[in-house]
Amino acid sequence: MKKVLLSLLLGALPGLLCEARAQTEPPAPVGYTEQVALEGAGQSRLYSRALDWAQNKFTYQPKAALNAQPAAATIRLNGTGIVKTVDAKGHDQPLTVLFTFSFQATDNGYTYRVDSFQVIPDPRIPSQTVGIDEYRTELQADRNNDKTHNDRRVTAQANSLASEAAMSFRSYMNSQPQEESVGLAGEN
Repeated sequence: MKKVLLSLLLGALPGLLCEARAQTEPPAPVGYTEQVALEGAGQSRLYSRALDWAQNKFTYQPKAALNAQPAAATIRLNGTGIVKTVDAKGHDQPLTVLFTFSFQATDNGYTYRVDSFQVIPDPRIPSQTVGIDEYRTELQADRNNDKTHNDRRVTAQANSLASEAAMSFRSYMNSQPQEESVGLAGEN
């Protein structure tokens, strides 16, 4: 029985070592990018739909720097969100993050991205921002990070924010109104 138990433990050891190594790797970049192919959708129609979302449905307030270029069919705007770190006692410490949403339409689809995350580490100085990668490096160097895991916490929350914004946009783009009416003309 001891040999069987020892064999199982030794067999599981490589799996545990791989998992430990995976957590020491640098985190993936924060953001979301997608390219959507829509044959014959029309650049101006896609641009108009995306602009409507950016102006009326973008919920990451306060939004800033809406830059719409109809000739190039591009849109760029900045949004705001919140991520939370915890202090050594486990109390939430909210941080404001800024990010960029950008959109580019073509005749056969569009590309959009949610990226360029910046953290405002001190709410008393909102003009001072730090790139999220630099901020995660600072968190990793913190002596309490083994207890709080703030570097992973911020990464996960920022990726969730990027995913939510992308999902909201994609859902809106997928719910495009029908151009033709259903039923026979002239019927009520």
